[in-house]
Amino acid sequence: MPVRWFETLDLEGIAAKVGTPFFLYHAETLRERARRIRNIAPEPGVRARYAMKACSLHVVLRALREADLWIDAVSGNEVLRAKAAGFPAGAEPPVILLTSDVFRDNSLDVVLRERILPNVGSPGMLSELARSGYRGPVGFRVNPGFGHGHVEACDTGGPSSKHGIWYEDAPRWRHEAERLGLRVTLLHAHVGTGPEFEEFYRNMHRLADLFESMLDEFPDVEAVNFGGGIPYPYRPGVPEFDLAPFGELLARARARCSERTKRDIRVEIEPGRYLVAPAAVLVARVRDVKETRENEKGPGHLFTMVDAGFCDLVRPAMYGSYHHMTIPGNPNPPERTAVAGPLCESGDVFTRDLHELLEPRELPRPRPGDLLVLHDAGAYGEAMSSNYNSIGRAARVWVENGASYLAGRRESFEDLVRTECFERL
Repeated sequence: MPVRWFETLDLEGIAAKVGTPFFLYHAETLRERARRIRNIAPEPGVRARYAMKACSLHVVLRALREADLWIDAVSGNEVLRAKAAGFPAGAEPPVILLTSDVFRDNSLDVVLRERILPNVGSPGMLSELARSGYRGPVGFRVNPGFGHGHVEACDTGGPSSKHGIWYEDAPRWRHEAERLGLRVTLLHAHVGTGPEFEEFYRNMHRLADLFESMLDEFPDVEAVNFGGGIPYPYRPGVPEFDLAPFGELLARARARCSERTKRDIRVEIEPGRYLVAPAAVLVARVRDVKETRENEKGPGHLFTMVDAGFCDLVRPAMYGSYHHMTIPGNPNPPERTAVAGPLCESGDVFTRDLHELLEPRELPRPRPGDLLVLHDAGAYGEAMSSNYNSIGRAARVWVENGASYLAGRRESFEDLVRTECFERL
């Protein structure tokens, strides 16, 4: 097995400086993933946006700006974070896109102030834009009637999905948008990954057909956006997704859409997880190893107790998602163990299956004091972390050209209570 990027680093030395757990990001891996995406279809009419909900850390955004990616944001603060990392505002061109089903907090104000292209996922947002005084281009996020994510809990398209304007209703809402002084310049959909590569390809072909069929009803469209969902192999032995056929599909879709409209149509994609998942790991410390005994409720288990929990990486608890694990430098023979965290929740276990049942892993028998590495934690790791049990968010470390930098310090008690107050309204 080839040496993984983090295996060449002094993890104990970093842990001594920032404590555990901590997220560790690798600049070279992130830039290599960005190069793959940029090369997916080298012609200028195919544009990649980074779905920054996957990870909005400043150093990650800065590296992807340097790689010439654009941004898909889902909140006003994500727009402001993208701007702070150097992405330009404005809708010509729309480097930052705000995709949302609801305007919340400062998102509408940010659209107005920064002239950000709003990509509306609910038709009521059109009247909100008009009442605010906005007049200009908008995107339509369309629910195409099909699609789902990597697990059934991620319902990205179809009758039970909350996302988007139902595709058969979109032309009617285009007329309403025009009545309100809004031009629909972008059609967008996200149908998710699905469990198999073949399903992803089928959904992308269906989406290309749908976009082409809708263009007659949308005379001002300048771009069609295929969303994200490029598969990523979290489990060992699963092959990497071949980007070349996807690039060919996008090029054909662009040619067909441009031919149908007799104008140049830009094609966009929005990878998130594909870019950042392998670019970070979560490093935790083994604090204890204990056993339960078999009884009438079931078999006993060996539990490896670590200091990271679902407040740091929630995907296993939320979706039953798989993250590979290793214990660097541990010579013990492998043994099946469940890996669990410090939180006061029975679901604070990293080794669960899709049915939320324990799924112990083969690991060298852990020793208290070992470092345990949870792989592929860059997407929806730090971004979905929380302060549950009043635990401060973990430190973030950036590694570039062999040097380590603190990119985000561990949260303190003072950080946790900074916004609390008691003021008469």
